[in-house]
Amino acid sequence: MSTQAATATAPPATGLGHSLKQRQLAMMGLGSAIGAGLFLGSGKGIEAAGPAVLVSYLAAGTLIILVMWALGEMAAANPSSGAFSVYAQKALGNVAGSTVGWLWWLQLVVVIAAEALGAASLLVTIWPVLPVWALTLVFMVVFTAVNLTSVKNYGEFEFWFALLKVVAIVLFLAFGAALLLGWIPGATSPRLGNFTGHGGFAPHGLTGIATGLFVVVFAFGGTEIVAVAAAETSNPERSVAIAVRTVVWRILVFYIGSIFVIAAVLPWNSPDLDSPFAGVLNSAGIGWAGTAITLVAVAALLSALNANLYGASRMVYSLAERGEAPALFARTSPRQVPRAAVAVSVMFGFVAVVLELLFPGRILDALLNLVGSTCLIVWGTALVSQLVLRRRADRDGTPLPLRMAGFPVLTGIGLALLAAIFAVGFFGEQSRAQLIGTFALVAGIATACGLAQRHRAGRARREDGANCVRPGM
Repeated sequence: MSTQAATATAPPATGLGHSLKQRQLAMMGLGSAIGAGLFLGSGKGIEAAGPAVLVSYLAAGTLIILVMWALGEMAAANPSSGAFSVYAQKALGNVAGSTVGWLWWLQLVVVIAAEALGAASLLVTIWPVLPVWALTLVFMVVFTAVNLTSVKNYGEFEFWFALLKVVAIVLFLAFGAALLLGWIPGATSPRLGNFTGHGGFAPHGLTGIATGLFVVVFAFGGTEIVAVAAAETSNPERSVAIAVRTVVWRILVFYIGSIFVIAAVLPWNSPDLDSPFAGVLNSAGIGWAGTAITLVAVAALLSALNANLYGASRMVYSLAERGEAPALFARTSPRQVPRAAVAVSVMFGFVAVVLELLFPGRILDALLNLVGSTCLIVWGTALVSQLVLRRRADRDGTPLPLRMAGFPVLTGIGLALLAAIFAVGFFGEQSRAQLIGTFALVAGIATACGLAQRHRAGRARREDGANCVRPGM
């Protein structure tokens, strides 16, 4: 990606503040992406695909790089809390914009509840002071309060939370590398034997890679929050450019590096994959690994919850600004926080607390299955929007503060890769069910948005007709 010299302009006037710092923006992208997908889902991906899950990670990683570059270009030119929803509206029409906005909001609302439950379930295993539902309630109350304060406080909170995860993963990679190289006394190094043994590199073939791919897509979901948060920085052009570059390479190093270490140390059929990070450290002879990595995983989930609650509230705020949600959600507090938008975004999390109380141990898996492959729809819409808007800007001679290099070839590669992921997804029974469910959800949301738009247009025509004074009357 290359930058084009341009005079920095102030963000458009909105009811939101502009106090997020660049370092906070970059960490928010990591905070939303490094959560349940890595600490809880990576073992599931390896079980599904074996070491070939690395192919799944490389495919999804390449796609997210291209999506982030495309989003960075659009966010620098038009910083908005609605981000890809606003860009889809400009490129593809109102129904497309509102559909992708509501889809992403619904995805995050479910993920928020799942992350609160996941963090509580993990913490109870080492500190059973409260039942899971009660700890989930505590987490929901605390992070609702954090998001109701100023965005500056939220950004600082998320920065340190995400930094803890980064440090933990760096240490994990160091221990893993030392184990594989045989540098840890008393520990037997598996070298790279697990890549060829136990059925080979791809023990479950293409079906396993397809199933693993959708586990990976869920893991990378949330990175796009950087484009949403850009609207609340003081200099979106510079902040977005730096954040996109840093988030992309950090996620690739942390994710692919971690998965390489786990797949090399633990066979795909190892029971230790239920807690893969602890399993690797236990193999290295580090006795306190289980407790330590569980605490890090809890922090990771809470950090992702924090970032996703921010993203969900800003999306519904943007929808309300555009008339696609009740106007109440576009109101902000004196500290420029959309409190009603925050409140509606956490409601399902509190519902999940009640469900966990009534049906203990059965809610988390159900929530994770609800998320499906919605990320793919959001990413695909972002790529198509960038293709349309970039061509429009080039045709009109509109200068862009940030330009995606290799356009339109790289955008086309991203769309082709996305199409291939959809095609491969139909090979796996579980991934096929997710795709069908996601398509049905998108169709339902689009239908509702289209009907709502027609209703508003009809009401506007009736009001205009009532205000007209006919000649002679």
